[in-house]
Amino acid sequence: MFDRSSRLPQLTGAPFLTDAGLETDLMADRGLAVRAMAAHTLLPDPKGRAALAEYFRGFLRLAREAGTGFILDAPTWKAHPCWSQELGEDETALRLANHEAVAFAATLRDEFAGTQPILLNAPVGPHGGAGRPEMTAEQARDYHAVQMGWLAKTDVDLVTATTHVASAEAIGFSRAASDAWLRHVVSFTVETDGRLPSGETLAEAIRRVDFATSAAPAYYMVNCAKPDHFPARLEDEVWARRIRGLRCAPAREGDAERGDCGALAPGDAKEFGRLVAEMRARMPWMNVFGGSCGADLRHAGELSQALRAAA
Repeated sequence: MFDRSSRLPQLTGAPFLTDAGLETDLMADRGLAVRAMAAHTLLPDPKGRAALAEYFRGFLRLAREAGTGFILDAPTWKAHPCWSQELGEDETALRLANHEAVAFAATLRDEFAGTQPILLNAPVGPHGGAGRPEMTAEQARDYHAVQMGWLAKTDVDLVTATTHVASAEAIGFSRAASDAWLRHVVSFTVETDGRLPSGETLAEAIRRVDFATSAAPAYYMVNCAKPDHFPARLEDEVWARRIRGLRCAPAREGDAERGDCGALAPGDAKEFGRLVAEMRARMPWMNVFGGSCGADLRHAGELSQALRAAA
């Protein structure tokens, strides 16, 4: 565990990998049923727990071979109260799920301990899904404070607002994480036009969060979007340099749909690696890379090779 008062090692510019497409990999490639796309529900089942462990071991081996750091996600993305009814888990069960998820990830970190850093990260999904009213920043702060309180009592190194769709909720998340003394990242998702589902541009969303929180997030990421969904040109400006990471979906327009976050079919792994490497060439300050829905270890491997070749 890194001292939470210390600087996150990825802020030095050292390369870090993440995993790629956990839920879609487990369901489409491994044939597991993942209730409500909530991977933490697999932990109590020996078969599900073993599948989760083997999934992450593949990426940990890749990072070790590539000589990069690794951001190891605990399966906490949907382990928060708005999913209680759909999951059939009350707040006590969800609190225990957060603790067990981080403990599970910590065991894997210890298994792969070496010279390269492995950070325990807890992904935190947005409140609810389609059809729910957008939250204000204060509502989001109160809402996310519950899970932040649970995670603050674990060995997690940082928390990440993953697949968030609006600056208002991201502001509330950041304030709740800061209240709990948790280092945190905000990862937005964008539509085909490069805007957030809220209609905000990435520049608008990042500037609003930074202004409202005194730049509390350690950095920003973009996930669950294909490389060609980004603006044609990302300016070398302060807001753009706040983006340190990409977790892209691998497919291009016209492929068959797959997954639950707008990602498409697997596509070509080499093309995926090339496209992400091209994104990094446009934004050379970025150093955290992985995949999202529809990606798997093949895509991460090609991505790692493409980044090394372009270095």
